[in-house]
Amino acid sequence: MNTPTESYRIVVIDDHPLFRKGVVQLLGLNPQFEVVGEAAGGVEGVKIVADTQPDLVILDLNMKDMDGIATLKEIKLLDLDSKVVMLTVSDDSRDLVAAVRAGADGYLLKDMEPEDIVARLSEALDGQMAIPERLGRALAVALREDDTSDRNQQISHLTEREQEILQCLAQGLSNKLIGRQLGIAEGTVKVHVKSLLRKLSFRSRLEAAVWAVENGIKY
Repeated sequence: MNTPTESYRIVVIDDHPLFRKGVVQLLGLNPQFEVVGEAAGGVEGVKIVADTQPDLVILDLNMKDMDGIATLKEIKLLDLDSKVVMLTVSDDSRDLVAAVRAGADGYLLKDMEPEDIVARLSEALDGQMAIPERLGRALAVALREDDTSDRNQQISHLTEREQEILQCLAQGLSNKLIGRQLGIAEGTVKVHVKSLLRKLSFRSRLEAAVWAVENGIKY
């Protein structure tokens, strides 16, 4: 776990050289971020992520050699603790849902203000929902229309602690704040989050949080 004096290690994967360099420079202005690798494509990016095991991966959606969704899936197969946030020009709800279903921890747009991007990346690293409000609404609608499973019944399979943590996710709380609120260690929170995602067939805490909010699950 990073202490306040440590920086978060980041890999940037984007096939547009100028934009990629701009993101690297933007992150370099913040002492909490350390860019440990950058790649112009998904194949190279997955290798760098495997080698560096960063805290955060910033990933473009549309790339030539391997698209962002395929790259995201490959990164998730590495089974690291790395957060993955999409940074793209696409605000299409289909792309958004595909990314979240593939395990994305956030979805940001390239036309956002630089300071907003930095703030959202910090939220993702803290375990919160890194997604603009307008996209959050679109995601909720899309997930509701696309949801064929009866998760309301599946909730009964969660332990009492997992249900409490799901309620905390609906509030957008980070693992650290969930641990503080429930009086348990941050590492224990991570274990419970992984378990409830598996039981409810969610690929990411972002998907779980949006679904929980939509279904009125409150603490």
